[in-house]
Amino acid sequence: MLSQYGYIAIFVLLALGIIGLPVPDELLMTFVGYLSSSGFLLLPIAIAVSFLGTMSGMLFSYALGRKFGKPLLHKYGKWIKLTPKRLDKAESWFSRYGAWAICFGYFIPGIRHVTCYLAGVSAMRLRRYVLFAGAGALFWCVLFTSIGYHVGGSIDFSNFHLSQLRSLLV
Repeated sequence: MLSQYGYIAIFVLLALGIIGLPVPDELLMTFVGYLSSSGFLLLPIAIAVSFLGTMSGMLFSYALGRKFGKPLLHKYGKWIKLTPKRLDKAESWFSRYGAWAICFGYFIPGIRHVTCYLAGVSAMRLRRYVLFAGAGALFWCVLFTSIGYHVGGSIDFSNFHLSQLRSLLV
């Protein structure tokens, strides 16, 4: 998809990955860095598009949590052992540490998805949410893209063949 749709694919895949679809975000960002080092993508544009895709997914998740989260948790929370008492305790914890959980939890797969919804459920102020989510997302995008850029730029794939990959996997 990246070779055919480029920046649009990056944006869409990251937005969908943050919402919760099974997209390997870290691997995707590292590959975006590699594509930038090989000249297929421009690094500043790739980072900007990655950040915008990530923030779009995070804002959509926040909106879903804000609009539908609490009623759904009250109705179906008992199925996952989330009693009203536990929900109140989680909201109390999130109101105290949630902004930092959003910022640093971004580096833990699964946690980054849940914190977006929880921010909406707990009615975190949008401005505060965007500040902390944006800081974490920007750092995450730059970090993984840079890893792919620097590591990918130092690897010579010119003599690499698909048959070599198959022999490694078998």
